[in-house]
Amino acid sequence: MAPRGRGRRTIAEINMVPFIDVMLVLLIIFMVTAPLITPSLIDLPRVGKAARQPDQVVQVIIGKDESIEVRDGPNAQRTSIAQLVPTVRRSMRAATAAAPAPSASAAGAANVAVVISADRQVKYEVVVRVMDQLQRAGIARVGLSVQMQP
Repeated sequence: MAPRGRGRRTIAEINMVPFIDVMLVLLIIFMVTAPLITPSLIDLPRVGKAARQPDQVVQVIIGKDESIEVRDGPNAQRTSIAQLVPTVRRSMRAATAAAPAPSASAAGAANVAVVISADRQVKYEVVVRVMDQLQRAGIARVGLSVQMQP
């Protein structure tokens, strides 16, 4: 008589073959479908030169602490977002008045550009809010100042 318990033993191993089969099938599926997926491309707008360069420039400078300064030539004024539009309009009138006689006409007044210069650390939301305030007020020429990479 054979002693009990010494007969068949259970195998306590994980069968890896089905796992490997599933992984190989998934690998083949990904290898076939990957070339078919087109990467999402962003079509950025092109920057061109303006037909006519502005005679006068009013700068709106946004500092690291989100403080706003309006500068037209040598004059600089600190302002808040609520008082930004009246301050810019005053600076535009002062720049137009200070311009030489030919450009001080009505056509010259339209050729005063507002350029927003913001510190690199400033949140994008603040820059957009300033630009939105100026454009809602009807200021036609609003641009962003950038630094070109060497």
